[in-house]
Amino acid sequence: MRLQLRSLDFYKCFVCLAAGALVFSAACRKTAVNAPDSKPPPTASATPQVPSGLPPGTVSVQNVQLTSALMNKNIPYRVVLPAGYKADDAKRFPVVYLLHGLTGHFNDWTDRGAVAQLAEKHDFIFVMPEGEDGWYTDSQLIPNSKFESYIVRELIPEIDRRFRTLSDRNHRVLAGLSMGGYGAIKFGLKFPEMFALVGSFSGALGTAAWTEHSGANQLIGKSIDMVFGPPSSAARAANDVFKLTRELPPDKQRITPYIYLSCGTEDRIMLPVNTQYDALLSERNLPHEFHTSKGGHDWDFWSQQLVLFLDLADQRINGKPAN
Repeated sequence: MRLQLRSLDFYKCFVCLAAGALVFSAACRKTAVNAPDSKPPPTASATPQVPSGLPPGTVSVQNVQLTSALMNKNIPYRVVLPAGYKADDAKRFPVVYLLHGLTGHFNDWTDRGAVAQLAEKHDFIFVMPEGEDGWYTDSQLIPNSKFESYIVRELIPEIDRRFRTLSDRNHRVLAGLSMGGYGAIKFGLKFPEMFALVGSFSGALGTAAWTEHSGANQLIGKSIDMVFGPPSSAARAANDVFKLTRELPPDKQRITPYIYLSCGTEDRIMLPVNTQYDALLSERNLPHEFHTSKGGHDWDFWSQQLVLFLDLADQRINGKPAN
């Protein structure tokens, strides 16, 4: 199912895309030069924090470190517990995992995406892993960079042990932005038995084909090359969401999670590949919805999409009626 939220005539489309190209190019140059997101991730602790703008005793925000045997180091993650978590010691909750983008860190979704405030409305445990610039993949080129296995084999079991989760597939949701959107789709395809719903906002879905010298931009392409290697590498083929979708075996296709796909109309790099992926999902008859609306590759668009996605999650996971 495709939901097209905005229609533009040719001239308006051309003007908007041209403007979007300038904005996106400027944003990329700022990231490359100033690199505000490429600083080391903040030090994690298990000390609860009260998010700004919320009264004490509502939601709880915690930074936690997991000692990873697969990665051979401590890796931080952030958890937001909903307002009702402390009110009923017997109650268990669905979990929403949120993946950050390239040059981002585990604190992005709370610091920029207002997840703590959204936890006042939605009865989910929110978990935000640290993914560094590892493309949520087990890299053969970077030592101890096994972010796919870490999340599936270490982090998710850790969350189910440590917190009162509903630990079955039907109560586990995964979403992400840009690099994280790619990761969410890939996890949904590779591990459909683990997730009921996955969401991609401005997903970098062309990862398998992009390099430093072709597709996307130089910053994205260089990062992909470091993790996956040359265009012909086995790692690219094994983690290509288009290839995974085309070759999805019948047993996995039957249980593939519902897919929420979105991209801004001013996102000149990600919109074409997301549109192509929507067409492939329709061709394969996989349950999904695709949203395009005004927006670029930025936090204004991602924050808006998270609000819409969590409403969908409430409907599909908690059985709440649509607004």
